[in-house]
Amino acid sequence: MTEIVDMLARRGRLEQAFIGGDWVTPQGQATCEVVNPATEAALCRIRLGTAADVDRAVTAAASAFPGWSDSAPATRAALLARIETLMDAQAETLAECMSLEMGAARSYARSAQVPLAMAHVRTAREVLEGFEFQSPRGTTAIRHEPIGVCALITPWNWPLYQITAKLAPALAAGCCVVLKPSELAPLSALLLADLIAEAGCPPGVFNLVQGDGPGVGAALAAHPGVDMISITGSTRAGIEVARAAAPTLKRVTQELGGKSPNLLLPDADLARAVPPGVAAAMRNLGQSCSAPTRMIVPRAALPQVEDLAREAVAQIVVGDPFDPKATHGAIANRAQFDRIQTMIGVGIDEGARLVTGGPGRPDGRETGFFVRPTVFSDVRTDMRIAQEEIFGPVLCLIPYDDVDEAVRIANDTRFGLGAHVQGTDPAQARAVAGRIRAGQVHLNYPAWDPHAPFGGYKQSGNGREYGREGMLEYLEVKSILGFYAPAAS
Repeated sequence: MTEIVDMLARRGRLEQAFIGGDWVTPQGQATCEVVNPATEAALCRIRLGTAADVDRAVTAAASAFPGWSDSAPATRAALLARIETLMDAQAETLAECMSLEMGAARSYARSAQVPLAMAHVRTAREVLEGFEFQSPRGTTAIRHEPIGVCALITPWNWPLYQITAKLAPALAAGCCVVLKPSELAPLSALLLADLIAEAGCPPGVFNLVQGDGPGVGAALAAHPGVDMISITGSTRAGIEVARAAAPTLKRVTQELGGKSPNLLLPDADLARAVPPGVAAAMRNLGQSCSAPTRMIVPRAALPQVEDLAREAVAQIVVGDPFDPKATHGAIANRAQFDRIQTMIGVGIDEGARLVTGGPGRPDGRETGFFVRPTVFSDVRTDMRIAQEEIFGPVLCLIPYDDVDEAVRIANDTRFGLGAHVQGTDPAQARAVAGRIRAGQVHLNYPAWDPHAPFGGYKQSGNGREYGREGMLEYLEVKSILGFYAPAAS
């Protein structure tokens, strides 16, 4: 076992849930093996919670809610500031943890997984510090009040980032939470829980119960004491949570699957547009719901785009996550590795032309969930590889003949999470962005903006995360009519 796993084991964290401000033993006996994706060896086993543990956590959160919801915004902002400071102090440990549990290259965990997670905490504090919880509209007072107890269900691909994207705005709004991280990548959540406790979070405001979807996830979704559930995961998982939540009419926000387009307009500078597009599609080894894995290109430019894509992929170094030379590590788990291999085979069988990559592991890799970054060309929009979320480093080059066709291809998907548009004419790029049915569109690879709301159209979910809109999801709106009426004479 590594030092991080040893430390968590010594503290007893692998066998515990965090409920009501204390680390406690779950009531069930079920466990889950945590596997190192780079070696396929077991790191440890964690103990899973049960519906009874969910009930304990929800009860603790409900008990803490009156005090936390009534706390001053400055008090909540101060807690977020302390959490961010502690995360920064433990950034190296958190990064190493994610390299172990989900295979991210250490360089990427350091440069993206941890700092972007911290950015969500900072952004929630900034939103809170400028937020008016009550404002006049004529003689009516419009109040924003915390919704209550929130269940947060987070995935394995960005294990820390996805937690803070939900947790920070929920705490800022004055809600109490029960977190269920992915049982496949649970270790960074345990480290974060210790930091939250160290930051002085009041008992019951934050709770953590390990578990799988059918067990703990379903119990949270159905629990009558949960006022809201926020899930990031597959469309299938989002549907199951919504079904379980329906009888209690709780609010459900979902950030689900994607098949994002990257539309290169006829005037795009290909040398500037293609390499960053390949990098964006391959970031986190394609294990990002908003990864732009459909590059839609002018038909006449297809040969040049293929050459540029091939050159860009050649710069990717897939290897041991702890190798300083590795730009990309391993796929997070066996099921996802198998899914990617299957879909590469599907692309070949469908008649798409392989530009680079293909099935199997990279040369020299006999074990570990390592995959070959793959680019297909001459992809038709009706092919499975153009329609289904592969969730791996597989890029589809889809040619078009005119801009109207390009927009139709971009929208020819059941998803609508993210999109990219590249072009040198700002007016045309903005106009095309307005025609794409997606919750977030990037023009010419702008810098990431943690204040920009993020969420999907269609089967990519509902609700928004990040920034002001992200915090609004955790607030109810109350109107008090006559609040500002003149006093009776």
